[in-house]
Parts: sequence; structure tokens; C-alpha cells
Amino acid sequence: MTTLIQCDFDATLTIGEVSHTLLEHFAEGDWKSIQARYYNGKIPVEECNTWQFAMIKAKPELIKEFLITPGNVVMRPGVKEFFTFGRERGWDYSIISNGLQFYIEVILDNLGISGVEVIAAECDFQPGGLKLTYRGTDGQPVMSGFKAERAEQQRQRYDRVYFMGDGMADLPPSRHANHVFATSVLLEKCREEGLPHTEFNDLFDVIDWFDKRKQKQTS
Repeated sequence: MTTLIQCDFDATLTIGEVSHTLLEHFAEGDWKSIQARYYNGKIPVEECNTWQFAMIKAKPELIKEFLITPGNVVMRPGVKEFFTFGRERGWDYSIISNGLQFYIEVILDNLGISGVEVIAAECDFQPGGLKLTYRGTDGQPVMSGFKAERAEQQRQRYDRVYFMGDGMADLPPSRHANHVFATSVLLEKCREEGLPHTEFNDLFDVIDWFDKRKQKQTS
């Protein structure tokens, strides 16, 4: 039986939003007012991020240095063990994020985590600011529904799919997963909609869930 683990990144594999940390440090403009429009449901998250990151004019080398400086990015405990756990069982992992492919790959590489597919916003470093591109399943740019569309495309190749996330943008792909690992806003929504889910605080919680499930199946 083929298994896929789909993970959000910011505030799921990390503690706190990496995107917000970068905006706080590098953005040249009022990115928080744009964030408020997203929180109020006036714009989709893809549009929000596109406008916000256009305010960052720093070079990639400077951002990379910031990302790998100890303390600037905090991972949830058990991240490395979580990926090792699944690989030993032949599972596939995919990170599907509305964040930037650039910073996700820098962070994973710094942790020594390789071989994980990353589906996120493409990033073009331009003098006037970062230009983001979200691509749909047909390879064309999209400005809404990116995560749900790409998650569903992947699932067609697997027998079982687990999704892990924390926010509102994680709810649509969660509705079609076999089981959801949820925290924060996503946890509340899973409870409201009666989706099969498990709360997690760190990645060891997820490992424990799979171990207990296996014990039940073999007992």
C-alpha cells in the first residue's frame, strides 16, 4: 500500500511563521495591513504573499544567511526523526506550502533533510522586490486555491494520504485526506467539520500515533 504524507511548512513544521519573520526583518513597507486584509477574507493567501514579498529587496545570499543563523528559525521538535521514520517505511513526503520554495529548501538543507518534494511559491529575486509565482497543476500561474489543487493532484497516485497543517488554507486539502494531523486553527476546523484528525504539538506526537496504530493492527 502506497502512502503519502503531505505537510504544510510554516507553523506546522516550524514554530511560528517563517514568512512573517522574514517580512519583519526585510520588508520595506506596511506588510501587516495586507495581512489584515487576508485575515478578514478580502484577498486570498496567494495574493497576500505576492504583495507582501514584493516589499523585500534583499539579495538571496543575505536572506539565506539570516535563515541559517541559529535562533531565527525554530523547528518543532522531532522534525528530522519524523522524516526518517517515514522513509524507513517506504513512505513519500511532500511539503505543500503557500510560502516560498526558496526559504523552505534553505531550511531543509541546513537541517540535512533531503529528498523531500517541495511545492510552494517560486521566487524571482528582482531589484524592485521579490516576485512570486504560484503554479497550478497545468503549470500556469494561479492566484487562489494553489494548495488544494496541488494536493489533490498528488493524491491520485497513492492508496493512503495523510495531511498535516495548522491554518485555514490547510482546511481544503484536509477534507480529502484519510487522516489529518492538526494544530491551531486547523484543529478547530477539523473538530467543527468532524474530519478524522489527531492533535499534535510536536512531530513525536505524529510518530507515536503511527506506532500505536500499528500495534492495534497487529494485536
